[in-house]
Amino acid sequence: MIDPLSSNADARADSITNEEPAVELPIRAVPNREIRLVDSLQGLVEAIAELKAASGPFAVDAERASGFRYGQSAYLIQIARQDTAIFLLDPVAFQGEEHAAQLSELSGLLADAPWILHAANQDLACLAEIGFSPVRLFDTELGSRILGLERVGLGFVCESQLGFKLAKEHSAVDWSTRPLPNGWLNYAALDVDVLFELWQKISSHLIAKNKMEWAIEEFEHVRTMQPKDPKPDRWRSMTGLHEIKDARTLTIASHLWHSREELAKKLDTAPGRLIPDSSIISVLKANPRTKAELAALRSFTGRASRNYIDLWWQAIASGAATRDVVDVKVKSTGMPNHRIWPNRFPEAAHRLSIAKATLVKICEEQALPSENLLTPDYLRQICFEEIIAPTAEIVAAKLFAVGARRWQIELVSKKLTEALRYAKDSYVAVENRAPNNAE
Repeated sequence: MIDPLSSNADARADSITNEEPAVELPIRAVPNREIRLVDSLQGLVEAIAELKAASGPFAVDAERASGFRYGQSAYLIQIARQDTAIFLLDPVAFQGEEHAAQLSELSGLLADAPWILHAANQDLACLAEIGFSPVRLFDTELGSRILGLERVGLGFVCESQLGFKLAKEHSAVDWSTRPLPNGWLNYAALDVDVLFELWQKISSHLIAKNKMEWAIEEFEHVRTMQPKDPKPDRWRSMTGLHEIKDARTLTIASHLWHSREELAKKLDTAPGRLIPDSSIISVLKANPRTKAELAALRSFTGRASRNYIDLWWQAIASGAATRDVVDVKVKSTGMPNHRIWPNRFPEAAHRLSIAKATLVKICEEQALPSENLLTPDYLRQICFEEIIAPTAEIVAAKLFAVGARRWQIELVSKKLTEALRYAKDSYVAVENRAPNNAE
């Protein structure tokens, strides 16, 4: 557990604000400390020594090349302690076995103290790929959510809590570029430079509002969360595919998607940069009969649309010829989608409606976003099957079983029990008034 008092947090902090500042704020364009790019063995050894000599938590961030490279690997890792330089570690420079010992030493060092991150769930997976994992963490974005801030991006939180803007002109660049321009390095360093100040400010607000224990539970939940298994039919998530209704055309879509995925992995390129989803959908609608017709389609775009025309045509041909045709609709094996409840499961829909209204009131009282008070899927699982005689103990046990944290259960179990009882009684009353039940 991170001791918030170690950040010199003042529990009598000024009240937190959600509003945009009325005056033009200064821009922090340069970090308040030295920046060092670590891309050599000597630089890594020196960084480890300086970080080891310091104390306190680590401020950590990572930059990926989403939209440019295949996967979600880190291409730059920012690390600092309160009295050190900001070290910008280049993972690309340390991929050989000759660096394994030093990376292992850094990994062990990073496990010795808490981390401060902003939106930790975005970075923990790519950092774990390299062997870096925290034993405790403080998430300034999640802390901001629990405080009730309406916007929790790093830039806005800095504006509302620290009184300055961050220079953010490099937010969508290709971090796999080498060498990295100095302006990009400066931008990356700013993201960790502000984390110590935000840690202190948000800690003080959490203490003042008696929400620190809630935050600590949420931080631990994020830290220990296991990644979800990938969906078996990921190709069905293509933008625009809902317009395709027949099984054979969907089968061709599947073959095109898988061919694109294999090529993207081989070339280490984001799939959408090879041919975007819109290109695949345009091909499905046009239904070209020959490779020449495919090549002539103006709507078939992307950097690999013509260079790999044989690959795309082979995918189309195999999808058109295979006997293994996909289903038009995915067969559901779990709880039915809540959107069909009103027609198929009206009593469950009634329970869910009453329960949602109850949670909205709790959120208003506690200044919490609804998704942070209780994950929507948790609530649906509680409401789908009727609890014959709901009690606070039974509801609490079911909430715990689906994954709710202790603080969430304490906040909602009693009122949610009352909501489920009211839903049962009110639904019976509605049923009794229905014409088909009249004597």
